[in-house]
Amino acid sequence: MRDVFLFLAQQPVLLLFVVIGVGSAVGHVKVRGVGLGAAAVLFLAIGSSAWAASYGVDLEITEALGTLGLTLFTFCVGLVSGATFFSSLRRSLAPILATAGVLVVSAGVAVGAGRLLGLDAPTVAGTWAGAVTNTPALAAARDAAGDATTPTIGYAVTYLFGVVGMLVAVSVALRHREHDTDAPPTLVSRTVRVEATAGVRVRDLELAHRDRIKFSRVRRGETSPIRTAADADLLVLDDLVTVVGPVDDVEAVTRELGHASSHRLEADRLYLDMRRVTVSADHAAGHTIAELDLLHRFGATISRVRRGDVDVLATDDFQLQLGDRVRVIAPRERMAEVSRWFGDSSRGLSDITPVVLGVGMTLGILLGAVAFPVPGRVFSIGSAAGTLLVGLVLGRVGRIGPVVTAMPYTAAQAVAELGLLVFLAQAGSRAGAQIGAAFTSGEWLRILVLGALVTTTVAVGLSLVMRRVFRIGGTRLSGIVGGTQTQPAVLAFANARTGYDARVALGYALVYPAAMITKIVLGQVLGGL
Repeated sequence: MRDVFLFLAQQPVLLLFVVIGVGSAVGHVKVRGVGLGAAAVLFLAIGSSAWAASYGVDLEITEALGTLGLTLFTFCVGLVSGATFFSSLRRSLAPILATAGVLVVSAGVAVGAGRLLGLDAPTVAGTWAGAVTNTPALAAARDAAGDATTPTIGYAVTYLFGVVGMLVAVSVALRHREHDTDAPPTLVSRTVRVEATAGVRVRDLELAHRDRIKFSRVRRGETSPIRTAADADLLVLDDLVTVVGPVDDVEAVTRELGHASSHRLEADRLYLDMRRVTVSADHAAGHTIAELDLLHRFGATISRVRRGDVDVLATDDFQLQLGDRVRVIAPRERMAEVSRWFGDSSRGLSDITPVVLGVGMTLGILLGAVAFPVPGRVFSIGSAAGTLLVGLVLGRVGRIGPVVTAMPYTAAQAVAELGLLVFLAQAGSRAGAQIGAAFTSGEWLRILVLGALVTTTVAVGLSLVMRRVFRIGGTRLSGIVGGTQTQPAVLAFANARTGYDARVALGYALVYPAAMITKIVLGQVLGGL
């Protein structure tokens, strides 16, 4: 077996893909419906590297590959989450601060319990960094302590439980996710007959329901042509109108206007046609639906947008991205023209937009290298947090002049998954190489107890605060757990369990930057005690 390990040690690229391939295969194995998913790559890398170390072979994947994988992953998560992240940031500031508070509490627990267990400050600092699975925090602790060995031992002993413990926390959070109150509403379409004698404008009704509904078609009487609804349309007695939105809001507006009609305007294709069109033309992406002005351009409107596997209502302020599939309603004779204008090509699903990828990654890595002064020392947020922040901004901006600054959802997910697998393979091989030496320390049992206590404090604290105080559902909580732990393996596990529900990535991106910065600062504080 030693010869096999020696051969793999000399072939780092081969080693990388052996670990990814075998680990992914193991991750697909499910016991009672539960599988590890991409996290199995991490555990396989830890096990194989530790096994090789027992033969005196250093089976470690190059750190540069791990950095590449992690930054690709965080950048693409930022791109995908950017638009929704900033729209929810104001109302989510309190959960972000609460996340930082939970980490501070866990650091306090580490100091107190560490003293009771007779562990010195460098060991406590490294143990805490491993329990929250954060390598930049370990580096900060080592620099502050002036000791490269002791914190590393604590980190290696506790890292594995830091991952496994949070996987358990995610499983618990997702146990009752079907009862989540923050789930995206299911959209329905209904034709309503207007019985109100006083006319009411379409836009006034949409505003009254806070843009949770949209009117797509209108017909005057029984025989007049069906046309797309405009904001200025005045709905009067006996009009037929199609309304799209969550079922509760559609029910409410039906009662306001009249009653549900037996006619279905969407079934009548004599005047208007309906088609799903893929946004693949650059000029159509990065704009809000209102900015496209489709009604005046083509006499068309968009009722829904499908991004990934989720249908959302096409509100005026919704920003389109390459790869979105829009449900267009337009005059029959102009539908082909509308499709051509949007592009309607599969390229919109797979174009990785190399300019955005190159420039965005460059800016993110440079931002991560910027040194910020704190009392007595300086720290940097690291390339992972830097690329995430730049990705969030570019995803929110949408376009700068003629350049689209986002990436198609499907392409971004593919690049993110590849980057994640590369990072997990490298991180596992590094931890596995250290874990053997770590367990030769006579303190390993006390270190393991302290690490388990820290990880449990973070998991239980997050669950209690997010559920009881902020009423956050289990699906989004699973992403918040992964983001707070700054652990892509936890995110991968949550994505696999939820079928890549968008709320998981949003929760992850929401707290990741603050968690990363908080951990680096706390690592320095603990290491300097």
